Amino acid sequence: MLVFLLIVFGGVAAVVFWAIAAYNGLVAARNAFRNAFAQIDVQLTRRYDLIPNLVDTAKAYLTHERDTLEAVIRARGAAVAGLGAAKAAPGDAAAMAQLAGAEGQLAGALSRLMVTVEAYPELKASANMQQLSEELTSTENRIAFARQAYNDAVMAYNNRREMFPGSLVAAQGGFAPAALLEIGADEAHKRDAPRVQF
Repeated sequence: MLVFLLIVFGGVAAVVFWAIAAYNGLVAARNAFRNAFAQIDVQLTRRYDLIPNLVDTAKAYLTHERDTLEAVIRARGAAVAGLGAAKAAPGDAAAMAQLAGAEGQLAGALSRLMVTVEAYPELKASANMQQLSEELTSTENRIAFARQAYNDAVMAYNNRREMFPGSLVAAQGGFAPAALLEIGADEAHKRDAPRVQF
């Protein structure tokens, strides 16, 4: 009888320890993708902070291009709002889609600004504009790496959440699926950083 009770107790203890380990693994994976999103937040915030300086530098030269400059500022505002929504719910599909759409609009507006800058040799040669362009290009590369790290962390979390036996704990623990931060196939041209070299 004692042996039977020890076997039952051992089996129950093994299941409890397994459940705790699975739960803790899901928490760790969720925290990893949230941390990866925080890195995207840092880089996007840096990018958003560079844009007003870029516009101010260009404003003195581009007096006839007010619409282009205003489009960049509006797109920046939408992107900041998209980032705010995504920060409130990292991994939420709607928030990630809003951020991706806003980032696509911002990339398009920045590309139009850079094409406009090409027509102004004095602005193009400005040391301040060259420095800002270099910083923006560097930031775009960092954003791409941060997005890749985030997407990798989301994939690891979703795999852990969906694969048996973790799926049993995920269903009971309220671990919702996380969404990737992607650029749609119809916007594949936006996968590259805007060209800002002079």
